[in-house]
Amino acid sequence: MAGLVAFFAAIQPLAAAEPSVAGLWQKIDAETGKTVIWFLFVERHGVYDGIAAKLFPLPTDGPTPPICTHCRDDRKGAPLLGLPIIRDMQRVGLRYEHGNILDPRDGNIYSAMMTLSPDGQSLTVRGYLGFEFLGRNEVWYRLPDSAVRQLDPIVIAKYMPGLAPTTSAMRRSAKSAYPLR
Repeated sequence: MAGLVAFFAAIQPLAAAEPSVAGLWQKIDAETGKTVIWFLFVERHGVYDGIAAKLFPLPTDGPTPPICTHCRDDRKGAPLLGLPIIRDMQRVGLRYEHGNILDPRDGNIYSAMMTLSPDGQSLTVRGYLGFEFLGRNEVWYRLPDSAVRQLDPIVIAKYMPGLAPTTSAMRRSAKSAYPLR
């Protein structure tokens, strides 16, 4: 638990006057109210990326983990779990700009911007084509820091190396990385 606290302290400086997007977020399907995916936002050299950190497959999705078959860039053929879906976001206060978002269903990459609520508990994500007004918003919700324990060890090892589990735990997890509900 101490490692978890240290990790989040490192990605969200205590001296920050405003909250940061760094941490775990969930996207909820507006029609069903069910969680679709969790995103882990990490900061590297002043740029934020959103990684697909936990998938919630439907029973009709099949037993194999999805890969990005329609991607047209370096993500083509990569497993969706652990894939950076949002890239290159630059922080300007509570707003994150100049990044992009991938739709893995069709491989399209859209310009993106995000706005964090002042309390840091909700995130409005906007993907758009050309102009901001030609897009759509989704609202995602912050998860508690303790939810990190539910992430796949492979995601933790790659994006949160200070919390990485043992190799044997990663092997066990790889066998059950795509459980059906």
